[in-house]
Amino acid sequence: MKLPKSTSNWISITGFIFAVNSFILIVVLFIQALLSDHQNPYNGIFTYIILPTILVIGLLLIPIGMLINRKKTHDPDNRWPVLDMNVPKQRQKLVMVSVFTFLFLIVSAMGSYEAFNYTESVEFCGKLCHNVMEPEYVTYLHSPHARVACVECHVGEGAGWYVKSKLSGMYQVYSVIFHKYAQPIETPILNLRPARETCERCHWPQKFYARKLRSQRVYLTDSLNTEFNYSMLMRIGPNYSPMGLIEGIHWHINKDMRIEYVASARDRESIPWVKFTNLKTGDVQIFQDTDNMLDKKALDTLPHRIMDCMDCHNRPSHSYKSPMVYVDNAMISGEIPKELPFIKKIAMDVLKGSFTNKDSAFMYIRDSITNFYRIGYPGIFKAQKPMIDKAIAGIQQEFSLNVFPFMRASANKYLNHIGHLESDGCFRCHSSRHKSEKGKIISRDCNLCHTIIAQGPTGKIQYSTIDNLMEFQHPIDIKDKWKAYFCTECHRELYP
Repeated sequence: MKLPKSTSNWISITGFIFAVNSFILIVVLFIQALLSDHQNPYNGIFTYIILPTILVIGLLLIPIGMLINRKKTHDPDNRWPVLDMNVPKQRQKLVMVSVFTFLFLIVSAMGSYEAFNYTESVEFCGKLCHNVMEPEYVTYLHSPHARVACVECHVGEGAGWYVKSKLSGMYQVYSVIFHKYAQPIETPILNLRPARETCERCHWPQKFYARKLRSQRVYLTDSLNTEFNYSMLMRIGPNYSPMGLIEGIHWHINKDMRIEYVASARDRESIPWVKFTNLKTGDVQIFQDTDNMLDKKALDTLPHRIMDCMDCHNRPSHSYKSPMVYVDNAMISGEIPKELPFIKKIAMDVLKGSFTNKDSAFMYIRDSITNFYRIGYPGIFKAQKPMIDKAIAGIQQEFSLNVFPFMRASANKYLNHIGHLESDGCFRCHSSRHKSEKGKIISRDCNLCHTIIAQGPTGKIQYSTIDNLMEFQHPIDIKDKWKAYFCTECHRELYP
């Protein structure tokens, strides 16, 4: 088929080159992806986004160049062709153009579908901006939601939130390219889709369990790495599931109640004002932190938020563990030998440091632990060198899963509001300082949420029944100080 004279211009020729080359590259990359066992995030963005965009631009340049060329020349032969179906050549051209257009539309539809799937994939979310998203991606892979795609929580169903997420994504791409992102990325995420439209698609409130047994083991920093155990019955709901959400931890999301609060800062770590409304009776109670009262101007200015799942479960898929937690967990699993004397102590000392990158952190961990035993305990160093090497490898591995120096991301930056050891969590409201005008308080009583049924060092564990309250015993004898202070006043000092 002979091309019109009007295509003889640099704009159309350039468009033709763009279109042909991008199409060839798309086919090559697509075949490569099919034959390769390893997924490359950049292959996907080139195959389904960048190259198709260049292809479309190239196809648009061809008629644009023809139009410009026709305006510049006044050759009568450069007129638009007249479609006459009685002319065999014209029929052939129409058939060829129709077939090409049909095939192009099919390929475009398939490409658009693949592009949609790719931009919704975990690979796209986690690997494309590797350095920036590494902390979120790594912690996600080791979370209970590792088999739930990112978009299930961050986007959800419906075109509206899909469009919002892609518009937000465009700004994120700009931020990454021009280094406009914060280190660490600020949380909580503003304008996050309500939990009832995402979390509750799987975790629907009517099917919460009544109670849950939680067992925990910690290691002391003595020479024997003494084991201390706890078993707690978590009061997630009432004694019997059919009673509904009338009491227990998940009472906070009872559909007959509404809890509103005002946080004094963006991070929601301090909550000085709480409003409780009984939607059945209309009863309203307002509680204010007597040690941190808000004036009327601040109360009118700061945002009022209705409490939902994310106010407690704020790190459901991206939980950063503190050294105190991940070292204990690695000792329980055997990744760090608990038989190695003083390993808990030296691990906690070493991990208090702050590092600029992972390589320097790994070197510091290796050298510090090696020198600790080689200089301070040469007998242990000589007799248990393989065990020391295993401990170093275990600590380095756990560090790499929870601390990300480039983004300055760690448990100290991303506090988990479940519990009250390393963040004030529950105690943000349950402080016994939040009082109403009638003198009612939001109690700090531990037994509102859990009952201790076993505690103590291994071999000397004390047991109780689920209906008998056992007073908490701190692993280290600090008398009754734990009653007077928040746990964070000591625990937050254990890591940077």
